[in-house]
Amino acid sequence: MIIAVSGKGGTGKTLVSSILVKLLSKTGKDLLVIDADPDSNIPESLGIEVDKSVGDVREDLKKDVNKGNIPQGVNKWDILDYKIMESIVETPEYDLLMMGRPEGSGCYCAVNNMLRKIIENISSNYDYIVIDTEAGLEHLSRRTTQSVDIMLVVSDSSKRGLHTASRVGELSKELEISFEQIYLILNRVKEGYEEELSDKAKETGLEVIGLIHDDKTVSEFDLEGKPLIELPDDSEPVKIVKKIIDKLKLAN
Repeated sequence: MIIAVSGKGGTGKTLVSSILVKLLSKTGKDLLVIDADPDSNIPESLGIEVDKSVGDVREDLKKDVNKGNIPQGVNKWDILDYKIMESIVETPEYDLLMMGRPEGSGCYCAVNNMLRKIIENISSNYDYIVIDTEAGLEHLSRRTTQSVDIMLVVSDSSKRGLHTASRVGELSKELEISFEQIYLILNRVKEGYEEELSDKAKETGLEVIGLIHDDKTVSEFDLEGKPLIELPDDSEPVKIVKKIIDKLKLAN
């Protein structure tokens, strides 16, 4: 089961991704977390360090090729696959792969191409894969989320956030990317504005599967730099994501 979390930058997709990891890691199932956002916020939100990203692996291989360190006849994809597997951070609860970015101002397309191949090659090794996508819509146009089963789109109450959510649904149809399920999660909702925001959310064409209020505990964690995976079980964001998991029957 591949679950992707998308949305405009700053709407809370990493929050939702982190709580998904927190809860799914308790199921005893094999879980892979992929940080596909070039800003790479997932390691910090999970409280772990990553030494090397897929982007780093690719750059290292390019340097070896340019220096002539790769023997003739050796398949470079085989080397790349091996090095990528080495870069996976293993914990008792889940594995983490950080995509990162190429050095300099180079195109991010190569890393995205590798992401598609990685998902294709190793998805069968895990029961769940949670992908924190890059912000915006590029993951659709680059088709890095074309194999996703469940797409969770996160938006705050801003017009831009809801517009991005709407475009995720529209663009996936235009590109003929068929998710088994696609839902909208409303985040940072102010008390008293639930009904108004829910009405606006209907314009996106996406079904709202969860509503998370503006949460003081999350703000404190962000301010202090505490890992979001450590949010208390009785905090509202964790309880809402738990209900979403139950609705999606992910913990069965």
